[in-house]
Amino acid sequence: MLFLGIDLGWQTGPSGVCCLSLEKTNLSLVTLDRLDTHIDVLAWVNQQASANPAMVAVDAPTIIPNATGMRAPDRLAHKYFGKYHAGCYPANQASAFASQLIAFSQALTHQRFTHAPTLEPQQPGRYQIEFFPHPAMVHLFGLSRILKYKKGRVAQRQQELQRLRTLMLQHLPRHTPSLRIQNLPNIPTKGTALKAVEDQLDSIVCAYGAAHWWYWGHIRNQVLGSLATGYIVVPKPYDVRDYSLATVPTGGI
Repeated sequence: MLFLGIDLGWQTGPSGVCCLSLEKTNLSLVTLDRLDTHIDVLAWVNQQASANPAMVAVDAPTIIPNATGMRAPDRLAHKYFGKYHAGCYPANQASAFASQLIAFSQALTHQRFTHAPTLEPQQPGRYQIEFFPHPAMVHLFGLSRILKYKKGRVAQRQQELQRLRTLMLQHLPRHTPSLRIQNLPNIPTKGTALKAVEDQLDSIVCAYGAAHWWYWGHIRNQVLGSLATGYIVVPKPYDVRDYSLATVPTGGI
């Protein structure tokens, strides 16, 4: 089973992309890149997954049914994660980015990736989900607030991005599925290069989130919203040392 993470450029910006492969309970990095356009990303998805079982996790609103205002999952993200500074940017059909993001999700559907706000764990198939890295990091890494690497002075962003890199190396091998990456990108010192690495690290978190959702389903994840309203998948908080939660879900590997 393959897991593709996409930190999607909402309008014209590049997108970070990551592909992970699962063998039993261990994930390995297949590709990590940054692509210029949505067309490039869709071609990459087709190249990586072809007709094989895969799950795609997209960091962007992909179902936007509301003409104005805020989607249900956006409100829920603010409700549950606002205290961590992890509320998400509101989306509606009047937003400048809406048509492009909806079209991107529909293009994935045409590649036979079905939206999966609910699923039975560990069943091979082709799925897509909306994923939001910030609350995922809060729960997977046990944070009291988000890592603020997206805004601020370059030195501050660099420090926070270095912290994210360290946390990924420390925590992701301890979760199930386990992800060990030997050569994460180094954190640069200049703003443009910093943004490129930021996109790539976010895409790894998205790909890991896809694997975590597929492996555990609702046992260790929560879903904000629904297929009708739009939804965001978020890992639940738990201590990886709690072996009572280490049981493999029904269905096996």
